[in-house]
Amino acid sequence: MSLRVYNTLTKQKELFEPVKPGKVGIYLCGPTVYKPPHIGHLVGPVIFDAIKRYLVFKGYDVTWVVNITDVDDKLIEAAATEKTTVAEIAQRCTKEYLDALASLGVDTIDRFPKASEHMEEITTLIQKLVDQGFAYATDGNVWFDVTKDEDYGKLSHRRPEEQEAGNRDLQGAGKRNPADFALWKAAKPNEPKWDSPWGPGRPGWHIECSAMSMKYLGERLDIHGGGMDLLFPHHENELAQSECATGHPFVKYWLHNGLTRIKTKLAGGEVKNEKMSKSLGNVIDARTAIAELGPDLLRYLILSTHYRSPIDFSDEVVVASRKGLSTFGRLLERVERTLGEPLSDKFQTMDLAAGNLFETDHADFARAVLAHKMKFLEMMDDDFNTAGAIASLHELAGVVNSFMESRRVEKEKQPDVLAAVASATQTFKSLCTILGFFRVKPPLTDGREKGLVDDLMKIFIAIRAEARDTKNFTTADSIRKHLTSIGITLEDRPDGTIWRKD
Repeated sequence: MSLRVYNTLTKQKELFEPVKPGKVGIYLCGPTVYKPPHIGHLVGPVIFDAIKRYLVFKGYDVTWVVNITDVDDKLIEAAATEKTTVAEIAQRCTKEYLDALASLGVDTIDRFPKASEHMEEITTLIQKLVDQGFAYATDGNVWFDVTKDEDYGKLSHRRPEEQEAGNRDLQGAGKRNPADFALWKAAKPNEPKWDSPWGPGRPGWHIECSAMSMKYLGERLDIHGGGMDLLFPHHENELAQSECATGHPFVKYWLHNGLTRIKTKLAGGEVKNEKMSKSLGNVIDARTAIAELGPDLLRYLILSTHYRSPIDFSDEVVVASRKGLSTFGRLLERVERTLGEPLSDKFQTMDLAAGNLFETDHADFARAVLAHKMKFLEMMDDDFNTAGAIASLHELAGVVNSFMESRRVEKEKQPDVLAAVASATQTFKSLCTILGFFRVKPPLTDGREKGLVDDLMKIFIAIRAEARDTKNFTTADSIRKHLTSIGITLEDRPDGTIWRKD
């Protein structure tokens, strides 16, 4: 199967062929660390974590870089508001961001370069643009001249006159054209500054990413990612300055993920999905989200939508995601309980076990498992369609559960059936791992606390059973409902009722 990806630059799906055969360089725009991270900051890393895992699965040697913007107007404003230093805010918020990624199990990022630590690379790149006539210096500032780039606007398909300076760029004296953007900003009193050929100052936002990405991935990147809100002006300006400096294409495939939206109730009672942003004040703190939802549920919620589509956060979406993810957890729990041990490397995947199973009356089951694995891979090969891949995992889980029911495996535990189930589930679990599921272990709890919870749950289960025996279904249903509301699921089985925390 051949991987195809949607390239924002060409607005079509293209066959994925990296610049250097067998090697892939990915650059994802990271956060501007002036406030604690929110859910929106986690979407890109979760998506590209799955993308990198799949590329590694396909045999590529992948290097993934996520930058940290710790030099920016917003940091300066935040430091003035909090009456502290830019460095203190940047250090604190960077740690919170990295802690959030670690809690989610996003551990495949190879480098986190900081703008403040790459001034030499930044000023060298700016000087190159000045020497080549693509940039000009005035009053200690350096500007990129968009009129010198004939291709400016080819990524976003917007004209130079649509360029808006915004609060990240300087406006006023010295600019030749309204659309010209800052590469270097002259120092102002009480602002962070570094020495440069044009005087003390600091870099513009866009040049930071060009300098850092090329330092670690070379002058030609395979994949550059980021949210749709970065397409213009940030990525447009990155592309322009990088290609003017090097004289060749900067990025082969531009991948942009959809914006993060949250359901908001307006004054008139109307409900709408609004972009989640700090400026609107509707963000959900990353630490709170991870603590309340857990890493697997948050991953499931994000990956259940194709990365190019908007990702919605609402109570309804969370409930649906929890229900979907619980299907996966129940299958793994059921199989491990039936096997009497955790799934481990001692159990072969269906790819290895199928040869023997094809000679038994389990042949159809083996073929069905491999067919659903193939469907999973086809979905991922189609522009990293994680939503389709998750749907194929649900179908595979259904196949395994149906086989277990039809063979009465939990009651009879025939060795050959157990082996077939173990191989199928091992395949299922390996595919889940590609998406990053079931890798982060929950925090260890005190043994006495866990024992107390077990004892309390036995009491709830016994009261519910007594209520059902006496046909007091109102009480029985109420117990189940209240437990479900706090993420505890009861499952009635022939050998009794079990509980689990979703």
